[in-house]
Amino acid sequence: MSNIKYMPEEPIVAIATSLSPAALGIVRCSGKNCVSLVSRIFSRKNALLSAAGNTLVYGWIIDDEKKVDEVMAAVYRAPKSFTGEEMIEIFCHGGPGVVLAIHNLLLESGFREAERGEFTFRAFVNGKADLTKSEAVQEIIESRTGEARSRAAGRLAGNLFSEIDCIKTLIKETIAAIEVEIEYPEDEETIADSFDIHNLKEASKKLVALKDSWKGEKLYQDGARVVLCGRTNAGKSSLFNAILKEERAIVSDIEGTTRDWLESFCDIGGIPVRLFDTAGLRKTDDVVESQGVAISKNLSEDADIILYLADASLGLTEEDKAFIEHAKKPLVLVWNKCDKCTPNKETPQELNKYIKSAVCVSAKTTEGFYELYQAIQSILTEGISSECHYAGLGSARQKSIIDEAYVSVQHAMEAADTFTLDAVVQDLEDALNLLGEVTGEVTSDDILESIFSKFCVGK
Repeated sequence: MSNIKYMPEEPIVAIATSLSPAALGIVRCSGKNCVSLVSRIFSRKNALLSAAGNTLVYGWIIDDEKKVDEVMAAVYRAPKSFTGEEMIEIFCHGGPGVVLAIHNLLLESGFREAERGEFTFRAFVNGKADLTKSEAVQEIIESRTGEARSRAAGRLAGNLFSEIDCIKTLIKETIAAIEVEIEYPEDEETIADSFDIHNLKEASKKLVALKDSWKGEKLYQDGARVVLCGRTNAGKSSLFNAILKEERAIVSDIEGTTRDWLESFCDIGGIPVRLFDTAGLRKTDDVVESQGVAISKNLSEDADIILYLADASLGLTEEDKAFIEHAKKPLVLVWNKCDKCTPNKETPQELNKYIKSAVCVSAKTTEGFYELYQAIQSILTEGISSECHYAGLGSARQKSIIDEAYVSVQHAMEAADTFTLDAVVQDLEDALNLLGEVTGEVTSDDILESIFSKFCVGK
C-alpha cells in the first residue's frame, strides 16, 4: 500500500476495544518476535516465551517492576493466527487509563502503532483470507441488524469466494477446450460448434445472480428511510415512540406539539431503518411551525417509504387526499387509533393508485404492528430476495467488477459466432482477471489501500 507505512512482519500494536469504561479491554500485537517484545513488560517472562500457540498465560503488566494491571495474554504462533504471524492479545481491565498505559508501554518496547486495517491486511497478504473475506470483516463491524450480520458472515465463511471460484472453473474449462481446438483445428475457416458453450452459459447465469444480489445486500447494509407524515394529532409521535419502544418524542393533545423532526434507528424485518417523526401537516401562521411543516414535506421527498397517518375515526380530509396524490415515494396509509373506534377507513377509489398498502393500527396498544412491518418490508424488498442462503455481493466495488466480468463473458459467447477462437479466449481471460480482482488475486496497491484504510485501528 503506497501511502500506508507497512513493512512485512514489523511488530505492530493497537487497542482493539473502545476507549471507554468496560469490564475488559484488548490490546492486540502482531509481527516478528512480538512474544519476545511483550515479555519485556510481562511479570512471567519465561512462561510467556515458552507458551504454545493458542494458549493463555496469566500475569501482570509491569513498568520498571511497578505493577500496571493483572492480565491474561493469549499467545498465537505463526501460521496459526488471524494474521498468519506471531500474535499476542492482552486482555486487561477495561478502564481507558489502563488500556492506554499498556499500549504505550508496548510502543516503548519496540512495537509501532498499527495502521487502519493492518491486521486484516496482513491476514490477506499472508493467505489467511481472500479479499471478499477481508471486506466481510468490515461489513460485520458495521452491521446494524442480525440479518445484515448474517449475510456478511456468509461472505466471511467463504460463500462468495466459492461461488466466484466455481465461475472461474467454468471459464477455465472453456478456455482449455478452445486451446485444444486452436492446437488441433479440423477446419480453420469456421469456429461454430468447435467447443461446448454450456459452461459459458452457466457462468453467465451465475454472474447474473451475483449482479442481481447487490440490490438486496445494499438494502441490508445501508438501510432505508421511513418518514411518518400526516395531519396534526394523527398520532405520528405516538407511533414513533411505539415502534422504538421508548419515549423519544413528546406526545400531547395540543395540535402542533411536534415542530421539528426527530430521527432514530430501528430494525424492521432485519432491515436497518432510519425512522423520522415530523411536524403535523396543516396551514399555520406560526413561523416556527410552518418551517417544520416545510421540512416534513422535504423529508417525505427523500424517503424510501412514507407512512401517512390518518385518524381512523375521522377518515381522510381534502388536505390528506392532496398530500397522498402528490406523494413522490411509495406510501402506506396507516389508519391509527383503531383501538378507540370502528375504523372509518374507506379509501376513495381514486386514491388507490397512489397507495401501495393500507393498514389499521393502534399506536397505544400496538395492534396491527405486524401488518405494518410486513407492509414496509414488502415494499422495500420488492423484486429482491429476502433470503440469505445464497452468495451475495458485499460492496459496490464487487458489483462494478462483476458487471464487467459479465460483459466479457457475454461478448465471448457472441464472438464465438463471428470471430476467431483467439478473440474468444481474450474475452474469457479478461473475465478471469476481473474475477481475480474481486477475490484479490489480481489487485493494485491503490485498491487495497482504499479498502483497508476504511477499517478501524485494531482490525
